[in-house]
Amino acid sequence: MEGGSLVSLKEDISSLLPEETSSAKYKDLTSQFCALRKVRGDGNCFYRALCFAQLESVLHSSRALQRFRDKIIQSGQVLVSAGFDESSFNHHLNTVVNVVEQCQAGERENTLFMLFNEEVISDSVVQYLRLLTSAYLQNHADFFCNFVEAPDLEVYCHQEVEVMAMECDHVDILALTQALDIGIHIVSMETDEQQLAHHIIPEGAEPSLHLLYQMSHYNILYQQPQL
Repeated sequence: MEGGSLVSLKEDISSLLPEETSSAKYKDLTSQFCALRKVRGDGNCFYRALCFAQLESVLHSSRALQRFRDKIIQSGQVLVSAGFDESSFNHHLNTVVNVVEQCQAGERENTLFMLFNEEVISDSVVQYLRLLTSAYLQNHADFFCNFVEAPDLEVYCHQEVEVMAMECDHVDILALTQALDIGIHIVSMETDEQQLAHHIIPEGAEPSLHLLYQMSHYNILYQQPQL
């Protein structure tokens, strides 16, 4: 990515897929989406993309921003109930709250863009979302253990979810969207068919953000304006 940024400026979709422009999938994608933001492929792309896109989607609604801030603050209890010591996550929780509050104060895209490209801040946000995902999985172990191939859900969480730069699995995505009470739409290029695959998570939700999944990587998508 240009200039070593963690999240790019909005770009035309063709900038990501120059070799795909004649394919049916590309035509399908560009009929629905007009732009994207690239997210650095460092194993943390899903968490970074989700939080940036969610904040961007509520940036101009003070009520929705406040609701998201409240949800983040309350989520600390999810970690406590999973057995996390507050000292292990408080700093990261405060970072996320501070990012939301700065967005509330500015309600401007450039504030969000600047914060997510400050590596220490951006990575702290990612780390908190990883811990929250782990805590939610462990608090709902009876359900999620059926979807984890590891012999022990707790071991899976410690080794695969909480560690930075570990790519996320479908089960982690489901847990985090439920923990934050948000719906997401993942558009996948990773199919053998000529069509795109569409996943709404959780099922039946009204998605507030759209992500493109391609070559085990997530970028942020923007819908074509509704006429």
